[in-house]
Amino acid sequence: MAMKETLNGVFEEEIRDLYDAEKQLVKALPKMAKAAQAEELRQGFQEHTEQTKGQVARLEEVFQSIGAKPRGKTCEAMKGLVAEGQDAMSELDAGELRDIMLIGAAKRVEHYEMAAYQTVIRLAEALGNDTAAELLRETLNEEEETDQRLTSVCDEILEAVGSGAEEDEGEEMEGEEGAEEEQTTSRRATAGGSKTRKAGGR
Repeated sequence: MAMKETLNGVFEEEIRDLYDAEKQLVKALPKMAKAAQAEELRQGFQEHTEQTKGQVARLEEVFQSIGAKPRGKTCEAMKGLVAEGQDAMSELDAGELRDIMLIGAAKRVEHYEMAAYQTVIRLAEALGNDTAAELLRETLNEEEETDQRLTSVCDEILEAVGSGAEEDEGEEMEGEEGAEEEQTTSRRATAGGSKTRKAGGR
């Protein structure tokens, strides 16, 4: 068997895996958007849902470029990554912590996809399939942008959580200081009264 024929087979298998992975995400992302509390995160998931539909369409063009019928092969890795996102939605109530866990699950997805797309781009180039390489590179660029956006949203949420914690700590310290001042004033008043009574007794 010629090396190129072997590469063609590997390339098609990898594309089939990605095709199924992207279709799983088309179903999973709207649920993640619904579970997100931060508006920017929710909007990001919604936009990436539409983007992922476009990525599915690109993969169909890639199948066409190699004369193969578009069909997926169950991507077990993506099933596991999607399950992690579902765990985040079920284990925590809506809020910053669940948003952070959702971002973590989404970033794992993006890194898996980036690695997969980098591989199929190299295969397409080795096979001289410039059309497929260009289509796949477009998707890789989108995945990298999505990963960066998730990082930015995570930083914003963590900063907000940190600021809130500092405010609570400040209020707690102010309360403690106020209580100490009140106790000091009370002690001084008691001491003053005792001295007055002693002076009167003389």
